[in-house]
Amino acid sequence: MSKKRSAALGFIFITLLIDITGLGIIIPIMPALIQELIGGDLSQAATYGGWLMFSYAVMQFFFSPILGNLSDRYGRRPILLLSLLGLGVDYLVLAVAPTIGWLFVGRIMAGISGASITTATAYIADISTPEKRAQNFGMVGVAFGLGFILGPWLGGLLGTYGSRIPFYASAGLALLNTLYGYFVLPESLKPENRRKFDWKRATPGGSLKHLKKYPVIYGLVASYILIYLASHAVQSTWTYFTSEKFHWSKMMVGNSLAFVGLMVAIVQGGLIRVLNPKLGQKRSVILGLCLYAVGLILFAFANEGWMMFAFLIPYCLGGIAGPALQGIMAGQVPANEQGELQGALTGLTSLTMVVGPLLMTNLFSFFTRKGGSFYFPGAPFLLGAILIIGSILAALGSLRLYSQTAK
Repeated sequence: MSKKRSAALGFIFITLLIDITGLGIIIPIMPALIQELIGGDLSQAATYGGWLMFSYAVMQFFFSPILGNLSDRYGRRPILLLSLLGLGVDYLVLAVAPTIGWLFVGRIMAGISGASITTATAYIADISTPEKRAQNFGMVGVAFGLGFILGPWLGGLLGTYGSRIPFYASAGLALLNTLYGYFVLPESLKPENRRKFDWKRATPGGSLKHLKKYPVIYGLVASYILIYLASHAVQSTWTYFTSEKFHWSKMMVGNSLAFVGLMVAIVQGGLIRVLNPKLGQKRSVILGLCLYAVGLILFAFANEGWMMFAFLIPYCLGGIAGPALQGIMAGQVPANEQGELQGALTGLTSLTMVVGPLLMTNLFSFFTRKGGSFYFPGAPFLLGAILIIGSILAALGSLRLYSQTAK
């Protein structure tokens, strides 16, 4: 049984690695493509970038609970394959887009079918024992880390040959990943652990209402939302911030994101397996969130490019919080509700993607616009730190309840 679980974890890891590498490829080049299509400057491109993420997030908010519930009914494998196929089509649309409107079409399509991370986390919960669950969730972080080493580096390199080439490369990876999953990836959800599909539970509100019966999970919702909202300070503005303040090239942005990936892989693949058992899940969450806040504050006031690399160390060490938080929540629900849980959580993160990119990119645009009264490109990072502090405060009550129920 242990060998089968290890093999299945290896399959899902490779699937995620290919998926995230494709995503990482397009990150360094997206601002340049937006500028090309709108004929505007970087500040204007940041605003359009926020609206593109908004359109993707709105679709994910409504469709992630549906796909999560469908995976509880029909299994993880078919939903994962559908998501990968949709992502491949999205990248092709972006590659050939003649106008900015087509970028929105591609992002909307990806948002409707995008459930790869949702289904992968449910898959990991299916095959994990309770004591290994947090560590196995860390493998998602390793895949993210390695994918963001390979992806941005390839994106920066391919971007020198044209702003469309990285999108074709990402499309090829996504479609190859679909084929890999079809022929290699086994199903993780046993027939006896499946349940009937219920439309009432397949809506964002329905999923959250059902999860209310689990006090520990429901109490962590506010903390979870604030964490992901804060993360958009980095995800949505990193390329714009470093290009504006330090005049980094596409290759330099790609190298910095590759360093992010290396740090995440080290933390999620190595340190978390040592620190999590020693600290326990509760302390891992609190310590990780404190490190996130420190990293964001340092980003906000960095005045030399090398500092961004140095300050990534405490920020990435904050990654010990995520798998511990997921492990706590996944341990509260039965096997036939893991898809629903992960779908609801993805819906929540999508909700932050509705607000976060618009908030952070427009905040960046406001403090960097020509003729503005105050120049401070680090404003999104400072707001992110404030949100993380709020997340810590919101989590404390639920973590106390978790400690009591775990005894």
